[in-house]
Amino acid sequence: MFTIKTFNKISATSKNILGENFTLDENAKDYEGIMVRSQDLKEENFSKNCFAITRVGAGVNNIPIDKCTEAGIAVFNTPGGNANAVKELTIAGVISISRNVKASGDWLNSIKDEDIDLSKTVEKEKSKYVGTEILGKTIGIIGLGQVGGKVAKSLHNLGMNVVGFDAYLNPHQKEDLKQYVDIVDNLDTLLAKSDYISLHMATTPETKGFVRAENIEKMKDGVYIVNYARGELVNHSDLVEALKSGKVKAYATDFPDKEELKLPSVLSTPHLGASTFEAEENCAVMAASEMKEFLLNGNIQNSVNFPNVTIARSTGTRITVLHKNRVGMLEEITNKIADFKLNIEGLANKSRNDIAYTILDFSKAINHDEIIKKINEINDVIRIRVIE
Repeated sequence: MFTIKTFNKISATSKNILGENFTLDENAKDYEGIMVRSQDLKEENFSKNCFAITRVGAGVNNIPIDKCTEAGIAVFNTPGGNANAVKELTIAGVISISRNVKASGDWLNSIKDEDIDLSKTVEKEKSKYVGTEILGKTIGIIGLGQVGGKVAKSLHNLGMNVVGFDAYLNPHQKEDLKQYVDIVDNLDTLLAKSDYISLHMATTPETKGFVRAENIEKMKDGVYIVNYARGELVNHSDLVEALKSGKVKAYATDFPDKEELKLPSVLSTPHLGASTFEAEENCAVMAASEMKEFLLNGNIQNSVNFPNVTIARSTGTRITVLHKNRVGMLEEITNKIADFKLNIEGLANKSRNDIAYTILDFSKAINHDEIIKKINEINDVIRIRVIE
């Protein structure tokens, strides 16, 4: 029986996917896994028996990845599970700031209690909120992954000219997107030619504060900026100044900032990108499936810190070894097994940067305590699990 500690509200679908061998408990002190949405775990003291954390969503900024890796804890996310939800909200943001939806709605709310002829007042004042159409305009999409790629295709189909930049696209992704997106190799080119800019990249030391004075200056006068990716991508003081001056016409975001909220040209939502019933169900299913497969079988899929390794189970014992990725490590592990005159029925080994993960299958029950003791004698072994 495995205990999974939950943070935030997790869909009941997760319990159904996990099945009878798992218990979900938000108050657990001793547990084998964690399921989390947005709760910050950076100061959390994890149970010594914790082997896995699944983020019910894509971003893992709330999880201390390095700390988990050192402790031998696999961290999973659910890429693509909420992509359609974020795509739809992004498109809503693009259209809403183009048509002054927030400012005009705020004005209507401000006069709702006045003793006036509303119809006449609306007809008289509506010209103040004339907007622009997106048809034929150019949007620059920075980041063409799960969400950015979907946004690009949809806005292309709505008649926008789409320019894209992504330094990490593989040839298959480029081939899939080229009929929808003019992919450029120079980010400054995208900034200079775009009427709209939509952010879809992760927060890294290089991208943090990307929307800052230096880059805003490279954009068109009156540019529209849309950010449903990460709040940290924006230098808020620089953006506020650009909004006040008119350099940036309007800003739509899912990450509220107090100074930005004071401006009528800002449309802000309270981190609703993944908040749809469908997205929550999709992510819950993925997160529970990843947790179940890892704890029951040691297989890894969609980990952000361990290599992805999957091998079909035999009927005996499985041992998994997390270790440093160095020359000769696998040979040392198998030599230790050979000392016990055991035949390895199945073996898989993958690496990710300086971390490697090895799965060893045996067709029968074995005296694993002695084997673990011997493997632990090897330098650079981080953590061992036995799965029976």
